[in-house]
Amino acid sequence: MTRRLLLSYLSLAGLVLLGLEIPLGVVYSRAERERIVTAANGEADAVAAFAELSLAAGRRDELVQRAGHCAERIGGQVVVLAADGTVLAASPALPAGQERALAARPEVAAALRGRGTTDVRASTTRGVHYLSVAAPVGHRGRAQGAVLITLPTDAVHDRVGRVWLLLALAGLAVLTGVGAVAFAFARWAGHPIRRLEEAAQRLADGSPAARVPITSGPPEVRSLASVFNRTALRLEHLLAAQQAFAGEASHQLKTPLAALRLRLENLEPAVARRARPGLAAAVTETDRLARMVEGLLAMARLEEDAAALPGPVGVGEVCAERHRTWLPLFEREGVSLVLFAGSVGPVLAVPGAVEQILDNLLSNALRASPAGSTVTVELRLHAPARRPPRDSRPCWVDLHVTDEGPGMTADQRVRAFDRFWRAPGAPKGGTGLGLSLVQRLAHASGGEVTLRPAATGGLDAVVRLPSAEPPPGRARRPLPVHAAEVSRPVHDVSTPLA
Repeated sequence: MTRRLLLSYLSLAGLVLLGLEIPLGVVYSRAERERIVTAANGEADAVAAFAELSLAAGRRDELVQRAGHCAERIGGQVVVLAADGTVLAASPALPAGQERALAARPEVAAALRGRGTTDVRASTTRGVHYLSVAAPVGHRGRAQGAVLITLPTDAVHDRVGRVWLLLALAGLAVLTGVGAVAFAFARWAGHPIRRLEEAAQRLADGSPAARVPITSGPPEVRSLASVFNRTALRLEHLLAAQQAFAGEASHQLKTPLAALRLRLENLEPAVARRARPGLAAAVTETDRLARMVEGLLAMARLEEDAAALPGPVGVGEVCAERHRTWLPLFEREGVSLVLFAGSVGPVLAVPGAVEQILDNLLSNALRASPAGSTVTVELRLHAPARRPPRDSRPCWVDLHVTDEGPGMTADQRVRAFDRFWRAPGAPKGGTGLGLSLVQRLAHASGGEVTLRPAATGGLDAVVRLPSAEPPPGRARRPLPVHAAEVSRPVHDVSTPLA
């Protein structure tokens, strides 16, 4: 902002100076030229009048002396010609052979006809500009000769050049002064805005809100800083209240639900056989309610951590770990779980996002897959074969979770990310929060998620995440890891969300 304000002030001052100094310089140049032309015409008329008197009295010597004095005074050349073009007096003396050429000059010819002229020309021998003035010598319209005065205009050009230089230096001095004052004013006006920007950046990064000083700067900026301080303080209070609610609700809701499920299970021996299906349905709904509470709390925690910046995550290691964790559940349901792991490198994701994404997608795939089918987890690296040296476009890593279930229609795939929405005929036990949570986690990590029809007739959930670093070469072809090849024991399985 300081640079923009300084540039604005300097531009405005420069336009004002140009509007003043250029016309002043042009007027001075024109006045100097008119002054030298007027002086030359006056000298020519004076010498012409003296020549007329000298010729009438027959005193040619005085005419030569007068021409010499005039040439010395003006620093130019004075030539007096007769009516036939012969030179009567010249100071300084003309070179041999130039007298005839002198009479042929346009201004001399016009003066010999009784008409005075002024001509500005450049010498072809020295490259110097000269001003030539010719005046007729005669009485009552009868031309008796002509007077030619030639003046070099270098002195005039030098004076005009010095004036332009002085104008330029004055303008530079004014711009320097304006720049110093404008810089001080811009710093004064921009300093509180920079503090406000730094505080907003800290707030956006999730740091505790810091008050912005409102003791300096323009009144509008001070008012904005005051509003920002109130907004940041209120936001901090809201986030603290939401965090406290999420922490308390996780304990207050889990305990009654667990107690309710335990009581329902304890009632099973005392319930008649014909009423046991209803009791089993109540236990199922209780489990579904518990999972829904877990989903809502997870989304609340995600909103609290929305300001967390994505960091490098080893997606291959996470997929292998979640594959080992989910393998017993898939084997129990008679569904094969296959992982295609390759060298895709780390991805950028918020902490814990990849684990939650995989848990929700695998939970949905297991619930939709019939016995004897296969669920595939695959990682694919998308990078140009030949990247330009300065190409800043990121590489992407696609995480595919493909099942062989009934799939979804195009309209259902669009609505699948809505909260609490479940497809018609979906298996029981889902809450409708899993895919919504997956989408929010992907967006928070700088990626996206899409649902596509799988080639096997099921659903292909694709989560695209930005790569943390460009691969050193083309990714190696991933090798399949079958369920039977995983030997690490499983001790705990997280509760999945639908």
